[in-house]
Amino acid sequence: MATDQESSNSRIEQLFLIPKRLGKFALGRYQRLGTFGKVLLFLWFLVNVLLVTAIIVITPSSIFQFLYDESVKLSHARFGFLILASLILLVSCPPLIGHTTLVTICGFAYGWKIGFLIGAISSIVGSATVFLLLRFLFSSRLRRWSRKNEKFMALESVVRDKGLPLIILIRVSPFPPWVYSNSLFASIESVALWQFVIATTFVFPKILLHAFIGSRMAALSDGGQRHEMDTSTKILNGCLVGGGIVIAILASWLVYTLVQKHIRKLEGVPTCCG
Repeated sequence: MATDQESSNSRIEQLFLIPKRLGKFALGRYQRLGTFGKVLLFLWFLVNVLLVTAIIVITPSSIFQFLYDESVKLSHARFGFLILASLILLVSCPPLIGHTTLVTICGFAYGWKIGFLIGAISSIVGSATVFLLLRFLFSSRLRRWSRKNEKFMALESVVRDKGLPLIILIRVSPFPPWVYSNSLFASIESVALWQFVIATTFVFPKILLHAFIGSRMAALSDGGQRHEMDTSTKILNGCLVGGGIVIAILASWLVYTLVQKHIRKLEGVPTCCG
């Protein structure tokens, strides 16, 4: 009994030491940064402080009401969905980012059903377009670069041997992110377009989840809808939004962990990928 108690106390002490260790690690990383890196970090911190200040001054309710009003205008526009579709196609091109945000906006503006359709179809078309553009316009450059990189050549060899199952595993993993995943597969000659498209369809559950989160956020953003909701409905919608975000984070972490665990078992996979 005493041993179990000591073991429990030791675990608690270890938990309390985590913040201290993280603080030391962060301070050490900061001290190793050059002048340019420290300036960038300061600017990043300043932008975030200004952003939080602006949110407090303007008030979150006013900001979300503005976003809701604009999304209603977008959804009622004749070709509003094409604007979102075009933006999703655009952010599928490296080095741009924002795919998840735009899919959430699809759900915010059009509801989770139509929002999912817009996000899913646009994601397929956008990623396939980028795949083809990189493959045919920059194939020689990508080939020259890959031949100089031993780790990349090892990854390409394993993907060629394992085929579609491994392509799907890497595609559903949150790392590399969406836009860089498009670039990665375009640069691997052994990956065919049909394999890439099929693997991309396995990202649909994630797109559906973000579209659903967007639709619940819209319901809470409009003052009129909020006033008509009773307290329990507001709490339910808030829990759905928060729960959806938590599920998305946990699912991404779980998928990434499982993918990395599986990839490490494959022979010839470079350490950067496993």
